[in-house]
Amino acid sequence: MTSSTASHPQQSRFSTVFRVVSGNFMEMFDFFLFGFYANAIAKAFFPSGDEVASLMMTFMTFGAGFLMRPLGAIILGAYVDRVGRRQGLIVTLALMALGTLLIACVPGYDSIGYLAPALVLTGRLLQGFSAGVELGGVSVYLSEMATPGRKGFYVSWQSASQQVAVVAAAALGFGLNQWLSPAEVGAWGWRIPFFVGCLIVPVLFVIRRSLQETEEFKARKHRPEVKEIFRSMLNNWALVISGMMLVAMTTVSFYLITVYTPTFGKNVLHLSTADALMVTLCVGVSNFLWLPVMGSLSDRVGRRPLLICFTVLAIFTAYPALHWLVQSPSFGRMLGVELWLSFLYASYNGAMVVALTEVMPVEVRTVGFSLAYSLATAVFGGFTPAIATGLIEYTGDKSAPGWWMTFAAVCGLCATLVLYRRQQRQQRHSAGAGSTA
Repeated sequence: MTSSTASHPQQSRFSTVFRVVSGNFMEMFDFFLFGFYANAIAKAFFPSGDEVASLMMTFMTFGAGFLMRPLGAIILGAYVDRVGRRQGLIVTLALMALGTLLIACVPGYDSIGYLAPALVLTGRLLQGFSAGVELGGVSVYLSEMATPGRKGFYVSWQSASQQVAVVAAAALGFGLNQWLSPAEVGAWGWRIPFFVGCLIVPVLFVIRRSLQETEEFKARKHRPEVKEIFRSMLNNWALVISGMMLVAMTTVSFYLITVYTPTFGKNVLHLSTADALMVTLCVGVSNFLWLPVMGSLSDRVGRRPLLICFTVLAIFTAYPALHWLVQSPSFGRMLGVELWLSFLYASYNGAMVVALTEVMPVEVRTVGFSLAYSLATAVFGGFTPAIATGLIEYTGDKSAPGWWMTFAAVCGLCATLVLYRRQQRQQRHSAGAGSTA
C-alpha cells in the first residue's frame, strides 16, 4: 500500500488513480474538441472566402490557448506547490469548465460579428491557462503516491487518461456523423460534444473533492513562498529549457496523430470524415494500451534507453511513413501509419513524463514540470495543426508534417543526452562529496 493511501484504507490504489486522472480526462476532452471540429468552428466563427485561410485562423486560435499555458504553469503551479496538490486540481477543473461552456454557447459570426471569434478566443485562453498546470499537477500527484520502483507505471496513467478523452471525443464525433447530415453537424451538431463535456463537470467536481492530499506533500516542513518558487525557476532556467526540449517530441507527435488527424484525413487525403475519426479513435486506443506498458518497462530498463531508442526511430521513420501514405491514400494505409506513429509517441511518452518529474527540484516540482511542459506545448505542440497546414500549403508536399515530427524527435534526443549527462555529473559530485566527508 502506498504512503498516500495508508491513512485512508477505504480508498484502493485503483480508486485513487481514477480520482486523480478523471479530471485530467475531462480537461483534455474539452481541449481536443476544438481541434476535432476545426472545420465546423472555422465556418461558424472565422468565415472567409479562402478555406485554407479560415482553417488557419481556427488553428491559430487553437494554438493561442497554448500560449496561456506557461502563464498558467507559473501562477497555478506556484499555487499548487504552495497550498497542495488536491486544491490545485479542483481549481484547474473549474477554469477549464468555464472556458468550455463559453465556447459551447457563443453565437456564430453571422449573429454577433467579430464578437464571436473574440469570445471563442477568450474561452481558448481560459482552457489554456487551466491546462498549463493540469498535466503537471496530475503527474506530480501520481509520482508522489506511487510505490517504490513503479513510478513509470503510475505516472503513465496521466497520459493514458488523455487517450480515453481522445477515444471518447472521436467516438462521439463518429456517432454524430452517422446520426446527422454534414450540414447539420456544421450548423449546430458540433456544439453537442461541448455541452456533453459541461454536463460531466459536476460529477468530476465531486470525484476530485474526495481526493486526499499526498503524504509526501503533507510531510514537507517547508512550503516555499511564491518569490522563492520564482527564484528557483530562474536559477534552474537551463533545466526548464532542457525539459521543454524533452517534451517537444511528445507534444508534436501527440497533436499530430490526434487533433490534426481528422483534418489531415479529410482535407489532405480526401478520405471521409467517418474514416478520419475512426482512425483517430483507433490511435487513442493504441496510445492507451502502449503508455502503461512502456511506463512499466521504463521502471525495469530505465528511462534513458527508451527515450533514445524511440527518438531515433522517429527521426528515421516519421517522414517516410507519411510519404508512403500520401502516395496512395486509403483508410488502411492511414490506419497503419497512424498506429506506427502512435507506437513511437506512446513508447517515448511512457518514459518521458516520469523522467520529467524526476529531474525537477522537489520543492518546485509542480511548477517546474508544468512550465517545461507548457513551454514545449506553446512553442512546439500547440501550433502543430497550424504548422502542418502551413507546411503543406507552402511546400506542396502532403507529407511535409513528417519533417516537423522529425525535428521534434531531434529536440527530444538532444535533451535526453543533456539531461542524463547532467544527472550523472550530479551523482558523481554527490558521491565525491560523500567520500570526502
